[in-house]
Amino acid sequence: MLILSCPSKLQLLEGILRNNLPQTLLVHGAVMHINRGNPAGHEVLVDSWPKFKAVLTRPRREVATDDSDFYTNMYAAFYHDHDVYRTLLQDTDAVNWAQALRVHGHQDGLYEASRDAAAAKQTQFSPSSYITYLHSDPNKMQARQLDPSLRLSTLNSSHVDLLNETWAYGGSKHSRGYLAALVRSFPNSCILDSNGRLVSWSILDPFGALAHGYTLPEYRGQGYITIINKDLAMRVHALGYPVYGNVALDNERMQNLNELWGYQRLAALCHIIIHTPKSAFS
Repeated sequence: MLILSCPSKLQLLEGILRNNLPQTLLVHGAVMHINRGNPAGHEVLVDSWPKFKAVLTRPRREVATDDSDFYTNMYAAFYHDHDVYRTLLQDTDAVNWAQALRVHGHQDGLYEASRDAAAAKQTQFSPSSYITYLHSDPNKMQARQLDPSLRLSTLNSSHVDLLNETWAYGGSKHSRGYLAALVRSFPNSCILDSNGRLVSWSILDPFGALAHGYTLPEYRGQGYITIINKDLAMRVHALGYPVYGNVALDNERMQNLNELWGYQRLAALCHIIIHTPKSAFS
């Protein structure tokens, strides 16, 4: 196992991962962030260099200080060889199995590797899958004009509590800390009403995905999420990031919207697997 810290090697890795899109979307997004200031405090591990067979991104040890915080303790994986990835997962210190954590990736073998690791490392194992949508040119997205009484803006720390209350996976101190870090460090877009109150929003996440898109119920049906999505997607695209997002399997409304906006639905699902040490339940 090697930690890549050399800037030239990380730039080379970014190019290699880009050539393997869309399978590498999550790892590629993390590496892009690392090469542009590393706002999430992540690092990259490979089994070997330069001819690697598995790549894993993870938070640096000084970032992953809370063993129970799987919002912060997030990993992304990509591999050419499933057995090499399985070995990296189980037989090295690449993963801190004393912590609650989540592993993200687009390869089906990710599930099997995490299942086996859960049995070997005595962790609870909670997998979920999402549909990934990728857009080639957000400039072509159609969006209505914003009402003059509203304005586009960016999120700030005063908005974090509302984001945490409305997010389906929010409501805890860990989710609030995660959202606060996103608002502080990553591109985002929002709509404010005439009194400066939030109407709709979206944020780029640590893997380069458009995430946490939401419109308050009383403002729905006005096309605001379309305006937000296009605004953030265009800015992300201008920075060189692939424009993509993940949608829950049962969220047919967002699936239909993504297809209406011109996103391509990928065949491979995004897998997010939460591992929690069994000791946390004793």
